[in-house]
Amino acid sequence: MVEGSMPIIITFIVYLVGMIALGLIAYKMTDNLSDYVLGGRRLGAGVAALSAGASDMSSWLLLGLPGALYAAGLVEAWIAIGLAVGAIINWMFVAGRLRSYTEIANDSITLPDFFENRFKDKSKSLRIVSAVLILIFFTFYTSSGLVGGAVLFESTFGLDQSTALWVGAVIIIAYTFLGGFLAVSWTDFVQGILMFLALIVIPIFAIVDFGGVGPTFDTIRSIDPANLSLFEGVGFIGIVSLLGWGLGYFGQPHIIVRFMAIRSMKELPKAQGIGITWVILSMTGAVFTGLVGIAYFADAPLDNPETVFLEFTQVLFHPIVAGVLLAAVLAAIMSTIDSQLLVSSSALAEDFYKGMIRPKASQKELVMVGRIGVLAVAVVALILAQNPDATVLELVSYAWAGLGATFGPLILFSLFWKRMTRNGALAGMISGGLTVLIWVQIEAGGIFDLYELVSGFIVSSIMIIVFSYIGAPPTEEMEADFESARKMHKGI
Repeated sequence: MVEGSMPIIITFIVYLVGMIALGLIAYKMTDNLSDYVLGGRRLGAGVAALSAGASDMSSWLLLGLPGALYAAGLVEAWIAIGLAVGAIINWMFVAGRLRSYTEIANDSITLPDFFENRFKDKSKSLRIVSAVLILIFFTFYTSSGLVGGAVLFESTFGLDQSTALWVGAVIIIAYTFLGGFLAVSWTDFVQGILMFLALIVIPIFAIVDFGGVGPTFDTIRSIDPANLSLFEGVGFIGIVSLLGWGLGYFGQPHIIVRFMAIRSMKELPKAQGIGITWVILSMTGAVFTGLVGIAYFADAPLDNPETVFLEFTQVLFHPIVAGVLLAAVLAAIMSTIDSQLLVSSSALAEDFYKGMIRPKASQKELVMVGRIGVLAVAVVALILAQNPDATVLELVSYAWAGLGATFGPLILFSLFWKRMTRNGALAGMISGGLTVLIWVQIEAGGIFDLYELVSGFIVSSIMIIVFSYIGAPPTEEMEADFESARKMHKGI
């Protein structure tokens, strides 16, 4: 348990109670399945933007990225650059088109729902395959996040891992179960603010405490000049692989569902500005946190590089402030898990239960199925988290790549290419996911050192084009919907 832990405990309790309160408020505003899985399409610009950022980054932004910079220097910033570029492109070119097209396509409220309506797929193959892949990837993703939350509780409060795992899980499950999408978005909004402030405050305070920008960077350079080089020890394949992380943005359901939920197209420019600003400044803060740590902890190097953010909270701030900053780490973990739980439950309720079992189910029944889905996915994730094995950890490590290659090209071509067909969509989705799964098993070096997301993205794109020209072309109804969505997006 960290020094001065009582103020930290009090801060955590206040924070967690606040999250539950938001869940209860959202519960009273949830009347149907659209409310539960998409908030009734009534998110304002700020909530949509910050909740998208928070659900995206998870604890990686506060622990993983600063740790990578602390361990290897500025060369690790390529991944931050790639992600920042991907997020900006996502906001500028995908958000508006997806918002308009999902409304035109029979008011689709989930991605599998959109795929089926976009391509008029009466076979339901697109809905089934995409929903299954979402459930698989997100169950493992959620398991990984629960483990991260347990580590935080364990190291902060001295709880045993099992108890810590359940404490974190119960809180997240409670407000997601109660309030659905609105609760998740509102809590993610608060959590996004916490993460942003933490990443801005810590490097500034650390630099000031060390004596200023000059002494800090002189020390970093004196330890190893390579610490401040973007190109030290990395070749072309390495740079492309790190930048390639940005391709994953286009296929992450828990992120792009926020675009679908924006109140109106009029809110989009404001949301774009907030979202892009948040990403750039937060990434910059994370990079500087790791770099400054090289100088700050030079006399007593950290055993675990990924604790550099946590160490700064304890040496720079009063326990109450440290509690708030540690809550930001918990916020990062919670904001991703709750979104993944909700996307998974929506796949169960909308895409399996309503789509395959009871098409005429009442809205009240569907909301209850969605809530049961949250519990079901969470229970499986908890079991996996308590019994981790190499296969689970390996799948989690490339889940971002799997989702990005499976859904990224599919989303982009769906929105921008009128000639795309159901055959192309199905071939692209399956080939992208399979390429990722196979690519990581090949250890031949050379081109096979390329990040599997990049190779999967390329293969999926090729298959979409090839198979869209095999079989019947798009129907007149599909083309009419495409033009209607384009006009709505442009405000015609």
